[in-house]
Amino acid sequence: MKDLTPFFDHKLGATCFDEHGRIGLEVTFADLARHVFFTETGEPIPKTAKTNNPLIGIYNGTAVYLLYNGVLKDKRPDGGNVLTKVVLDELPKHEGPKVIYGTACRFSPVRLKRENIVFKQIPYEIKAR
Repeated sequence: MKDLTPFFDHKLGATCFDEHGRIGLEVTFADLARHVFFTETGEPIPKTAKTNNPLIGIYNGTAVYLLYNGVLKDKRPDGGNVLTKVVLDELPKHEGPKVIYGTACRFSPVRLKRENIVFKQIPYEIKAR
């Protein structure tokens, strides 16, 4: 019989969400980026994805961004995690449609449409399953 020990000798990472649907404190940007990209596209995050970059990947012409955990180097609670004009100007450019995950958005629905952005609020609009 074949030894299956190597297949069972792996540990899963931290769970992304607690029992109330909140993001766990131990979840890193990279952990959440992998989860967000997969649930948004059904595909794994691209191997070329850079860690600590808010542009986590492009799928079928749509750029997926994640504003989380100070990815833009602003460690204040709302700094860099809220979609504002300043934050949008700092994001890596993409001419096509954009899906941006963040804790809040300061743009009107009209402005989001004009900028070709679908905004999804963290953690409420991240699929847990």
